[in-house]
Amino acid sequence: MEKKTKKISSKLLTFIIPVVVLTVLALVVIAATLTKKRMTEMAKETIESSISNQADNIEAWLSENLEYFSTVKHTMEAQNPSQDEIVPFLDSFYGFNSNSPNGFYLGTSDGQLYKATQSEKAETSVTDSTWFKQGISRITMAYGTAYTNSHGQTVISATGILNDGTDNIKVLGADVTLDKISIIVNSGVKMKGASSFLVDTNDYKILAHRDVSLIGTKLSTSSGDALMKGAAEAVMAGDLGSREIDGNMVAFASVSGTDWVLVSYIPESIVLKSVEQMGILLFVVGAVAIALITVLILLVVRRVIAPLTHITNNISAMSEGDFTIEVDSSGNDEIGIMGAKVSDFVASMRKMLASISDESEKLKEESDNSDRVSKTMFEASQSQADAMKQLNSTVDELAVAVNDIAQNASILAGVVSDTRENSDKAHDSMKETVGISQKGRSDMESLSAAMGHISTANEKLVESINKVGSASEEITKIVGMIGNISEETNLLSLNASIEAARAGEAGRGFAIVATQIAKLAQTSAESASSIEHLIEEIRALIGDAVREADESAESIRENSELIDVAVKTFDQIYDNIQETNSRIEAMITDIEKVEDVSTNVAAISEEQAASADEILATSQNMVEMANNITKSSQDVADNSHELAETSQTLTSYVQKFKI
Repeated sequence: MEKKTKKISSKLLTFIIPVVVLTVLALVVIAATLTKKRMTEMAKETIESSISNQADNIEAWLSENLEYFSTVKHTMEAQNPSQDEIVPFLDSFYGFNSNSPNGFYLGTSDGQLYKATQSEKAETSVTDSTWFKQGISRITMAYGTAYTNSHGQTVISATGILNDGTDNIKVLGADVTLDKISIIVNSGVKMKGASSFLVDTNDYKILAHRDVSLIGTKLSTSSGDALMKGAAEAVMAGDLGSREIDGNMVAFASVSGTDWVLVSYIPESIVLKSVEQMGILLFVVGAVAIALITVLILLVVRRVIAPLTHITNNISAMSEGDFTIEVDSSGNDEIGIMGAKVSDFVASMRKMLASISDESEKLKEESDNSDRVSKTMFEASQSQADAMKQLNSTVDELAVAVNDIAQNASILAGVVSDTRENSDKAHDSMKETVGISQKGRSDMESLSAAMGHISTANEKLVESINKVGSASEEITKIVGMIGNISEETNLLSLNASIEAARAGEAGRGFAIVATQIAKLAQTSAESASSIEHLIEEIRALIGDAVREADESAESIRENSELIDVAVKTFDQIYDNIQETNSRIEAMITDIEKVEDVSTNVAAISEEQAASADEILATSQNMVEMANNITKSSQDVADNSHELAETSQTLTSYVQKFKI
């Protein structure tokens, strides 16, 4: 029963394609998960950045207004207007700040309210009002909690006690509408679909919201809106970290300088919408990638497996005895190597079968020749017996000649031994000569180095002498200057003597000093002249020393050249001695070889003399062997017939193969 086969390509695809599909799906899932995580983190970072920016904008807006209000307060305290001047003062600042449409107002502890003429500010009871109660607790201008004014608007008041030096408490204030804050809260969100609202933590009142109906209402944990309820719980607990509330991503931020908390939120469905789209796109791309990879794997596998199919067909043909096939071995991979080895096997089998066929033919021819040889062997055995007799007489003569050779070889060995002793003595003398020449060469090199040092020292001496000459020239110049100074001093002393003579008795002491100066100048001039003569003599001696140093340097250079020549000569002598020594050593080696040869010749000659007798005995045995060969020749003839039949059988086996 024929075994069912399955293609390798099908097996490979069965294992590879599921692995590829699982790998692509895993990569898609990982990419989608990482994308979702990153998009969520980016959305969280964006909303936190947005709410931080909104809080900064609100803080900046409040600080800007508060700075203006504080400036007005300091101005009023500095001017300290009288009761009649308060309203004109407030009128002067009316309309300068659009965020405070009613301008500034002033309330007193006795219930008086002062405001600008055009202001619409109204208050039934000043001391019971929210802004007054907040203002009496502050020295500097500061914001209070939000409240609803008489016109139904939600406002905050910046108030502070006015320090005018009187006992009557006065509170300066300005109402700020929350319209600007609402604009910042509602338009400052950077993310599309996100919303914000502002809460005052003093009474949890909503100050700004996109839904106008919620402005002024309180944030409560009992709210029916899960988002507002969760935000209320977080704000009241003071936990302002970002979190997820009712499917919304929520961020909190405190407004610095106030008790306000800004809440910003965005539905997670909006954030994850792009992630879902990306996931769908990734799965589509993954499916396309799986399809393309499957097609590519199929093409690659078929291309790689194609040579293996061809090799399988070739092996099937070989199993049927067909070796005329051609195997493709062009690949450079394992299949190519397999093809190359199969091709080598086919070539080897062709060669082996051809050789077997040729050898079977030759075997048949040799079997025929064996018959002829067997007959010839009989005749040759008869001739061999006669030749053995002649060999006996020849061996006797050979023994005599071998004895003579042995005696001569012994004499040669003695001569060679004497020659070796003389060559050993010559070798020892030559070694001693090599050592002496080497020492002479080292001494000459040391002498050459010493001459080099002497030459260098001589050059330094010449330089030092030249420097002394230069110094003597400088001294000569200085001495000349001293001579000139002495002449000038002499003239000055002469003039001084003349002036002293003119002065009469009063200049006598000065004349004596002038005379001493003249003598000192004369002495200096004479000393300078003596120094100059000495320097001339020194310069002459320096010149002689330089010439002698130059002559010495020239002599040193000549001697150095002669020493260099001597060193080179010693080098040549040393090289020649070394070469002679090498040749003597070679000669000693050759003499040792001759001694060994002569000794071997003597030994061999003695052995040959002993072997001659053995050869004689052997020749007699060969006569007997010739007779035996005659008998064996008939057996060879019988075996040659059987060998012919075997060659025919082998030829029939080889003919079954195709080569």
